[in-house]
Amino acid sequence: MMNAAIGTLPFLATLWLLVVLGASVLEESGVKIAAALKGTPTRQPFAGSRSLRIRVRCDSKSKRVEPRLRAVA
Repeated sequence: MMNAAIGTLPFLATLWLLVVLGASVLEESGVKIAAALKGTPTRQPFAGSRSLRIRVRCDSKSKRVEPRLRAVA
């Protein structure tokens, strides 16, 4: 008889943990999920009027092409 009571406690603790984790996930991404289900794009608030700069690095090897490869192109 006592086994049922002891087995119920881990089950309820696991269920509580899943509910808490699910609520935290929905709190963070619930707006995105709702927008995706509606088919509307989400608009993220833009922090200031800074322009976005992207750096592209090129290796010196990628700029040089061997003559045999140049002839193929």
